[in-house]
Amino acid sequence: MHMTQGQVQTAAQRILVVDDEERIRRLLRMYLEKEGYVIDEAENGETALDMALGQDYDLILLDIMLPGMDGVEVCQKLRQHKATPVIMLTAKGEESNRVQGFEAGADDYVVKPFSPREVIYRVKAILRRSSATAYLANEKSASNNIVFPHLLIEHDAHRVTAGGQEVNLTPKEYELLHYLASSPDKVFSREQLLKDVWHYEFFGDLRTVDTHVKRLREKLNKASPEAAAMITTVWGVGYKLEVPR
Repeated sequence: MHMTQGQVQTAAQRILVVDDEERIRRLLRMYLEKEGYVIDEAENGETALDMALGQDYDLILLDIMLPGMDGVEVCQKLRQHKATPVIMLTAKGEESNRVQGFEAGADDYVVKPFSPREVIYRVKAILRRSSATAYLANEKSASNNIVFPHLLIEHDAHRVTAGGQEVNLTPKEYELLHYLASSPDKVFSREQLLKDVWHYEFFGDLRTVDTHVKRLREKLNKASPEAAAMITTVWGVGYKLEVPR
């Protein structure tokens, strides 16, 4: 895979690759180093969690099936402290694990055996979403802001401020909030949210949405209870972001 013209990476982005199979780690390292990323490796969950908490990675590729502490547990524990983007690596037919991964706060997943192109595509998509600079488009940045009384979403910088305090969200939490905030007072079913925010048609587990809404409310609530209260549950239907009258 060759570099596209004009592809400039300023400070190299660091990715932690976690898999107990050396062969898979080596493959991923090879694909990603070719794209200019700096790679660290861990072969089990305990080491991975220590490394992920000890320094700030731009992204973590995390195998679900690890000896000892598995990927789901690593992700859950990481999410108590950090919003580092996580892509889960799952084997074919492990749909139930995938659901657990999303509930634990993963942002995306790749199914093994994977092609280099797919991994690179997913990695770039997530890093694009979570990087503040990638969105500095040619428009004036103010045009992409969404402003409510207690909530400010600056889409170019992917920054969320509630009650004047910055809120640290994972890429998926941010996307969910931005999606709801882009159509205030419109009710979305959980199916619709799964389809548009998670981009999964097949994926029937709606708890993923509930878990993320709950986590989003908790984070907003710490900064501003008024902002958290805007995310409203419409019983039997879904969720909406309600503008205070």
